[in-house]
Amino acid sequence: MKADPLLKLDHFPDDGLAEVEAVVDGDAESLLLFRDGDRVRAWFNICPHAGRRLDWSPGRFLRSKDGLLVCAAHGASFELGRGECVAGPCRGEHLREVAVEVRDGAVWLTAGD
Repeated sequence: MKADPLLKLDHFPDDGLAEVEAVVDGDAESLLLFRDGDRVRAWFNICPHAGRRLDWSPGRFLRSKDGLLVCAAHGASFELGRGECVAGPCRGEHLREVAVEVRDGAVWLTAGD
């Protein structure tokens, strides 16, 4: 079975957030993608505080004036370079990262994940 990319870069603005569905370790998961130029970071779309989705509506995320990702449920704020919670109820915890790579103008799960 041929794998498909998670998202094409031209559908994903620089400094943007996107939600995609993917199979990770055999389970269907919601993933949060963050684009920083030609680099993309990915995490499970789950807040470590209470296990709820980070988006306030599917694929719609809140950002602070400082560019932090803000959990819609309880206001935890995450730095997008490392996925670290820097304010709120789960301060010091991290989003669970998912390995991805950018190639051929798209974002792909890294082989083996």
